[in-house]
Amino acid sequence: MALPDYLSEITEEMIRERMLASVPADVDKTEGSYIWDALAPAASQLYLASLWAREVLRRGFATSTFGTYLDARCEERGLRRREAVRATGEVTMTGVPQTVVPVGTRVATPADAMTATSSVEYETLQEGQLDDTGTAVIPIAAVEAGTVGNVPVGAIQILVDPVPGITGVTNASVVSGGAEAESDESLLARYLVKVREPGTSGNKADYKQWALEVPGISGAQVEPLWNGPGTVRVFLLDSEKRAPDQMLVNAVQAYIAPVDGMGEGKAPIGAAVTVVPAVEVPIDIEVELSLASGTTLQEVQQMLEAGVETYLRQLAFADPLVRYTRIASILLDIPPVIDFSNLKVNGDDENIEMAIGEVAVLGTVTLHVQ
Repeated sequence: MALPDYLSEITEEMIRERMLASVPADVDKTEGSYIWDALAPAASQLYLASLWAREVLRRGFATSTFGTYLDARCEERGLRRREAVRATGEVTMTGVPQTVVPVGTRVATPADAMTATSSVEYETLQEGQLDDTGTAVIPIAAVEAGTVGNVPVGAIQILVDPVPGITGVTNASVVSGGAEAESDESLLARYLVKVREPGTSGNKADYKQWALEVPGISGAQVEPLWNGPGTVRVFLLDSEKRAPDQMLVNAVQAYIAPVDGMGEGKAPIGAAVTVVPAVEVPIDIEVELSLASGTTLQEVQQMLEAGVETYLRQLAFADPLVRYTRIASILLDIPPVIDFSNLKVNGDDENIEMAIGEVAVLGTVTLHVQ
């Protein structure tokens, strides 16, 4: 929405000239005169006041405001910015059998000076004890909330708090679920959904809004009557526009309907609600390229993957059609790509349509030089 063109035509000179025009004609009003010098500072301050008035107007509309001002506007509708979420997972500790690992014991990933990557610390969420084989699997959570805590298998290697009898630590599965505090863009999107698609008595808009209220969820689709009368299925996207992990799915389930039909969550009495992650549909790309001299396939592949991933995130639960021509245009926008041929998207040269609950994600990218 374009803001009203309020006070935009005002200049300092216009204000000063209007003030001078109100002074009697027989008084010296030329630049440098006593009257001119007396009125010029006031005109400058009045011009600044007009700029402040325009800024107040900008901050008063949800679509043009930001930060705490957006928070205040959303509070009027009962919306609050989602806080950052800690990543969670499990670590496997090894050592002397029967060793007890206290709750709150800290482990970490190693720092990497080559990539300037800092160490990421985690803490155990419950007390653990090594079994007779000298191993124990213990749940952990990142000390710092945010995506920094999302790490791959084997990334955790350091025991920050020494525990006598513990000789090793690692994570046999990914640590995930970490999310940043909600951005202005995401909060505004939820605000607009709430005011433009008002929920009433458990309609589709209600379920979508309830899912989006859970930290870490960036998108939701609702399928009513998916398994008969009274049934509702809610598909979820995480902050990366991918299928969320089970812990996040469970959190949404508990928030909307921890028990079917009982009305103990947000869902009304009688509703059997099933919350599931989005179904990821890989988008595989194969193409023959003509490249500028001095360019490697690896460089082009990285740029193509980044461009397609950005495009697919824009589509997630917003547009069901992955357009063949759009992927072709991403290719042509890569500077080192002179031309291409035989572009195949999932083995064909046609658009790909997502069904309800499906989200397109980047699959394999295979490049050939012409």
